Amino acid sequence: MAPLKIAFLGIGLMGRPMALHLLNAGFRLTAWNRTRSKAEVLIDAGATVTDSPAEAVQGSDVVICMLENGPVVEQVLFEQAAVAQIPAGALLIDMGSSPPEMAKRHATLFAERGIGYLDAPVSGGTVGAEQANLSIMAGGSEADFRRAEAIFAPLGRPFHIGPAGSGQLAKCANQAVVGITIGAVAEALLLAAEGGANPEAVREALLGGFAGSRILELHGQRMLERDFQPGATARVQLKDLRTILDTAREQHLTLPLTQRVHDEYLALVNGGNENCDHSGLLLQLEALNRCQLGEGPTQAPPLVATKVQEAH
Repeated sequence: MAPLKIAFLGIGLMGRPMALHLLNAGFRLTAWNRTRSKAEVLIDAGATVTDSPAEAVQGSDVVICMLENGPVVEQVLFEQAAVAQIPAGALLIDMGSSPPEMAKRHATLFAERGIGYLDAPVSGGTVGAEQANLSIMAGGSEADFRRAEAIFAPLGRPFHIGPAGSGQLAKCANQAVVGITIGAVAEALLLAAEGGANPEAVREALLGGFAGSRILELHGQRMLERDFQPGATARVQLKDLRTILDTAREQHLTLPLTQRVHDEYLALVNGGNENCDHSGLLLQLEALNRCQLGEGPTQAPPLVATKVQEAH
């Protein structure tokens, strides 16, 4: 039996290592990316590269979207006519972050065409993608989830969350925790440093206690080293926080912590740091307080990310 043919749309920071893992697992893979050169790096690993998403999905058993946001998914699938080329019986898996209501609508649209659908966003960032240790949060039918398990296996740990839209709801929950915790870590380290404590030692002490977390471990270290080269950008974190707040309003919920962190990311992005890592929220806190982590109490140095490059 021939291996499944996968069309992979979106070869970015996350998509590239994910596509490589699928190729290494023996799947046939056709890649498309708006900037073709980003997809061409997969050719040596055995991928075929196309000039359009419609061409990429032709004859595919599975279509994976790893695109930046819901509007981009709609533009690629519907405005560029890719959906018309997806064969009946295929399975479409949206592994990017889109609004839950959009995922529900897409599930209905694809069902009308005889195409299976899962919204299956991921958590773990570029490190998780590279190490094949992503948390995959899937919404859709149990049958479609079972069909996708062999696809998910080379990428990380899949969880069936519930019906269509549930995966995106889980992603919203994830990004609320991530955004709020990044803010808490930045505030805690700055508070300690401005009071005269050694922030490196504070981080080590907290890691061994109840405040220990993956974000304190990884992003706390990024803050101390002022290494804001993006794993996940502040711009994307802001987009996710907007989705969370929009979804909360639809459910008649008020989320004050998420709202406040959203506003801080908005200020960070408006200040020109949209392409820094989301741990760069520290920069906005420093600007607010006119001080810099690691420079000692009451210092006011220039507030710039020292290792940030423009994302292309």
